[in-house]
Amino acid sequence: MSTYTEDTRKVTTHRLFEMKQRGEKISMLTAYDYSMASIIDQAGMDVILVGDSASNVIAGNTTTLPMTLDQMIYHGKSVMKAVKRALVVVDMPFGSYQGNSKEAVHSAIRIMKETHADCIKIEGGIEIKESIQRILSAGIPIMGHLGLTPQSINKFGTYAVRAKEEAEAKKLLEDAHLLEELGCFSLVLEKIPASLGKRVAEELSIPVIGIGAGGYVDGQVLVMHDMLGINKEFSPRFLRRYANLYDTIHDAVQHYIEDVKSKDFPNEKESY
Repeated sequence: MSTYTEDTRKVTTHRLFEMKQRGEKISMLTAYDYSMASIIDQAGMDVILVGDSASNVIAGNTTTLPMTLDQMIYHGKSVMKAVKRALVVVDMPFGSYQGNSKEAVHSAIRIMKETHADCIKIEGGIEIKESIQRILSAGIPIMGHLGLTPQSINKFGTYAVRAKEEAEAKKLLEDAHLLEELGCFSLVLEKIPASLGKRVAEELSIPVIGIGAGGYVDGQVLVMHDMLGINKEFSPRFLRRYANLYDTIHDAVQHYIEDVKSKDFPNEKESY
């Protein structure tokens, strides 16, 4: 008997479009390795983002800028080996697409060929129009990213909410429409007013996924380490912690140390 169901069917870019049309919210979470990606995928996640946030939560950097293309490909390959259902998106890292559209399409092709991922994500609007066009012309699906774009943090100088002023909000709207017109299949909005997120989601036919963009968009994304409470140093307003794994892991490690020191581990049953 077939076990095929709607829940186990592979998530595609078109399926996300269908979800928006019927008003079904899209769930998205980051992953960077095989083990966690396997758990997240089997839990029923719609989209897994292999984010350049690995620079922060895996490598310990203060920004996403140090992440290299080779590192993103390594994480992407690890995640893809685990995933059966979710749509997998790989971030294009800083320096792999800005200012040189030929390098951009070369970087995107490397990601797709070497990771076997479903699509890539890229930050920016009209400034990277040519890179977007070249990547799309190669048949590679693109998820856009507007609002707070972490790869531009040195330009912003702050992680504060973006597009609160009329001029920046207007440009964001224009960029959002441009990304849809160019052919991006979806868009991430980061840390912008909820009212603006709602307007973008209503005006675009493609799915709009928010992180700190309110509840009126078509889906939500969080960084896995943040929502699981592994990272305790990051507490923005938009973050809801669903577990406190920092303390759980810390206590388990301490217990292990105590058992080793007291000669309780290993016991006779745990020996050959």
